[in-house]
Amino acid sequence: MGASGSWALTLLGFSASQVPARPRHIWLGVAALGLAAVGLGTVAWRRARPRRRRRGLLQQVGTVAQLWIYPIKSCKGVSVSEAECTAMGLRCGHLRDRFWLVIDEEGKMVSARQEPRLVLISMTCNDSTLMLSAAYTKDLLLPVTPPPTNPVLQCRVKSLEVQGRDCGEAAATWISSFLKMPCRLVHFEPSMRPRSSQQVIGLFGPKDKVAYSDASPFLVLSEASLEDLNSRMEKRVKVSNFRPNIVISGCGVYAEDSWNELLIGDVELKRVIACARCRLTMVDPDTGVMDSKEPLETLKSYRLGDLMEQTLYGKLPLFGQYFVLKNPGTVKVGDPVYLLSQ
Repeated sequence: MGASGSWALTLLGFSASQVPARPRHIWLGVAALGLAAVGLGTVAWRRARPRRRRRGLLQQVGTVAQLWIYPIKSCKGVSVSEAECTAMGLRCGHLRDRFWLVIDEEGKMVSARQEPRLVLISMTCNDSTLMLSAAYTKDLLLPVTPPPTNPVLQCRVKSLEVQGRDCGEAAATWISSFLKMPCRLVHFEPSMRPRSSQQVIGLFGPKDKVAYSDASPFLVLSEASLEDLNSRMEKRVKVSNFRPNIVISGCGVYAEDSWNELLIGDVELKRVIACARCRLTMVDPDTGVMDSKEPLETLKSYRLGDLMEQTLYGKLPLFGQYFVLKNPGTVKVGDPVYLLSQ
């Protein structure tokens, strides 16, 4: 028996002395087939492994400075130290980005554009219990998942229909009392059909989906861009005026405008379009009072798109960039941010 035949049999758990002399060619055939199967399995395993890039060959463009989840659309954000990046946005424990929604009696989204005091409502989570909080209002405890006996309501966000499980009378009474208008709280469940980002903004892909976010699962903004804006204003504004999910430090002013694909840990994000800013940015996140013009007026003085871009964005200024997920994973504050392509 040749050396290669003995090696093949050994890999399959046999020794040469265990193999009869005359039918040894048969055993060698079995060994060869076994090794072929092992080889194919190894190739398949290698192909199934996620791509790993050599960090030393990538260009670091910044560092993750802040991560924000906004559980209830238009309400206060929750700052987290790490979060899972899913196709529909950030998730930290039971909290998911814009998976709860305040609606009026007709099922239409209630936004801080119309009810600025929404930004004073916060949702936090402790184990399997949610807590609604607001200044001068008693906290309300709710189950993470509404009872299945609660009705599923038809809601409307950005002209698109979407479902939501009613969170119950206690939640409706609490929010209605705080806002001084009749409304209800609903929750998006995994079994429900998400909204199509492409139907809101045509540049998104057909597979890009969101629950109650306007159009994109991720909004990225740099600290340098915010500082540049504040240098042009008499009264400074906070990052919470702009409600980003991922805030990047250590980069140039408006560097995020040119990042096509980013790598953070194993997470890959692809830029789609700039975020056109509306009246919501004028709501003070600490008081729930809407300013008559700032920071929107200052942004309009230097962040309007060119004539071609204005056919897409209109007269709204651009601040921050919308991204979608290409590869899932976990991101942490302090993670380096690498540029994949330009």
